[in-house]
Amino acid sequence: MILSAFLFVASMQAQKLKVQQGGFDFIKGQKEINVQFVYDNMRLMKDNLTNDEYVAKRSENLEEKSRGKGTTWKKTWESSRELIWQPKFLELMNKYLGNDEDIYFAEELSETTYTLIVETVWLYPGWDAGIMKQPAKVSTNLKFVETATPENVLLEVSSTNAPGDQWGNNYSNESRVGEGYAKTGKSLAKLIAKKAF
Repeated sequence: MILSAFLFVASMQAQKLKVQQGGFDFIKGQKEINVQFVYDNMRLMKDNLTNDEYVAKRSENLEEKSRGKGTTWKKTWESSRELIWQPKFLELMNKYLGNDEDIYFAEELSETTYTLIVETVWLYPGWDAGIMKQPAKVSTNLKFVETATPENVLLEVSSTNAPGDQWGNNYSNESRVGEGYAKTGKSLAKLIAKKAF
């Protein structure tokens, strides 16, 4: 009974990858691919808050509980993109494609033929209350474009509800979201390895 309940919950949280357009042929033979992260239209929570709305609401709630806590959290949240989320995504992309297929993904590779645009569509940071927890969820739109002409999309993949969690307890919203980006990178790398090679 417990196992079936766990499997049901796990299936409810499963990530969905879907090829929206294009193919994978162009990737074979590439040694480096530039990566650009975009958060311009990102929404958060079930209420689809903008990032500014979410930050204002959460920092106010934290500030009411303990003076200074909201300000500290806001700085942590704003720096987590460059310090946690993006490195996690790149680490898993390179782990699952770099070793076998010899492709390197990184930001600011201006000389590459192709660029992967990782557009964050929706985030849910989840929560951890010790005994019970809810993993983060990360939804992204993943577009491979020509670096010189980014309007030319060669491949577009949507990734919905990539779960962000770790074994044991994880009380950091930013770290849980980072695990969602790691899962996104891993899943995309495996899809590319399957379809392009």
